Amino acid sequence: MDKYGLIGYPLGHSFSISYFNEKFANEGIDAKYINFDIPDIKDLTEILDSNPELKGLNVTIPYKQQVLGYLDYISPEARSIGAVNVIRVVHKGKKVFLRGYNSDVIGFTKSIEPLLEPSHKKALILGTGGASKAINYGLKSLGLETLFVSRYERPNTIQYQSITPEMVHEYQVIVNCTPVGMYPHADECPELPYDAMDSHNLLYDLIYNPDETLFMKKGIEHGATVKNGLEMLLLQAFASWEFWNGKEQS
Repeated sequence: MDKYGLIGYPLGHSFSISYFNEKFANEGIDAKYINFDIPDIKDLTEILDSNPELKGLNVTIPYKQQVLGYLDYISPEARSIGAVNVIRVVHKGKKVFLRGYNSDVIGFTKSIEPLLEPSHKKALILGTGGASKAINYGLKSLGLETLFVSRYERPNTIQYQSITPEMVHEYQVIVNCTPVGMYPHADECPELPYDAMDSHNLLYDLIYNPDETLFMKKGIEHGATVKNGLEMLLLQAFASWEFWNGKEQS
């Protein structure tokens, strides 16, 4: 039986394990998806040694960057982003080769592209964590200029209190890459001048639980188009399967 899995720590609710095990059952695929809750990235070696049937892994917090040093190949996108969240495990004789990819970009760009208007030239990215790097890469690949928003000021990064109503008109696309508003804190949202928003704004939230965050609700009140992260998650799962089982990419 082939094995696939997720490495991260701590692993709470995982979308991947339920999605893939349901897929295997429905499609009659002789495989199993396992959560590998590892407190240290060094434990990856032991997982590979004790699971010779392993064909692929997903990678989540806090190992998307730490795992880079263990890989034999990193795709150009993943290298540019500086993070890997999909690993193809290739067995050649007794040797194991690890190939790293990033499915965040694919999932995000495919899900946001149909919503983009010709007027959408600039985007604000809320948060500077691992996912935000892939979102930045994706938005730039779609031709948008980007600016990060954080609690701290850094190069190409402004603070929330610096966002004026004029900026909301200029940066019409706003992507939330923070956990603010995620269940059970659904009564919270990023601090933005929501009153300045209108039908030209597009608010995209990577959160999918709840399916309509307060960030999205406030956007809707002012006529903005909104979307949550569920489709991105599904597209990422499709992409993972392709990376694991598709024609090997070099």
